[in-house]
Amino acid sequence: MPGCFQESVDEIARHAQEVRSLGIPAVLLFGIPEHKDEKGTGAYADSGVVQNAIRAIKDKVPDLYVITDVCMCEYTSHGHCGIIEEGDVVNDATLELLTRAALSHVRVGADMVAPSDMMDGRVEAIRLALDDEGFSEVPIMSYAAKYSSAFYGPFREAAESTPQFGDRRSYQMDPANRREALKEVALDIEEGADIVMVKPALSYLDIISDVRDSFDVPVAAYNVSGEYSLVKAAASLGWIEEERLMMEILTSIKRAGADLILTYFAKDAARILNK
Repeated sequence: MPGCFQESVDEIARHAQEVRSLGIPAVLLFGIPEHKDEKGTGAYADSGVVQNAIRAIKDKVPDLYVITDVCMCEYTSHGHCGIIEEGDVVNDATLELLTRAALSHVRVGADMVAPSDMMDGRVEAIRLALDDEGFSEVPIMSYAAKYSSAFYGPFREAAESTPQFGDRRSYQMDPANRREALKEVALDIEEGADIVMVKPALSYLDIISDVRDSFDVPVAAYNVSGEYSLVKAAASLGWIEEERLMMEILTSIKRAGADLILTYFAKDAARILNK
């Protein structure tokens, strides 16, 4: 992923200043711990990499809006998004760890949490936990319609989170299933999601449009690593006009109905828009 890097806590704080100077209002943090284990303890450790990054960013750029990914796959030794028992991901046991992770982020200054694990009931569990701790004003952006996609490949390599066995099809959505997306989104809104996300974006513009037409909540779309890398690879070979194609893709996502776009193109796009 050209232009994208794993960054230490001190570097992420410096980078956050650059991001804010470009007029980008928010960042979404993912963490790679120094050590991984079966229960992903780095996800909810007070001194975890994301927790320390939040502190550093808020110290240097307090007005930058910090959103955190809440999942286990980057922290577990097996690479799955939850607790494994007898070779399967156990939903309810995972919810407790996800709520602990979300709380640990908010306690040190996260402005929003974004559960991406696709466990059933995780939005409600996190909402209740946040409310009980006095964080009722902290919103939840749910990865509500997250498809089991080959477009995640570059991110999984960068985040060192490829499953060590099996895959995530049992808890992510079938790319051929259009109607299930509306059911998943409805459930997350009922559980307390403030923003719902469709992921990936480019191959799922119809889903973004369906969700926008069906629900009166903000809709986010994640322009994922594979979509980014395809453009960068083609540009490196001289096959495309990179800037034009990038802006065309982002425009199509917006046109489909996305209120928020999460993209690795953010800095490149901001530079063009600021001209």
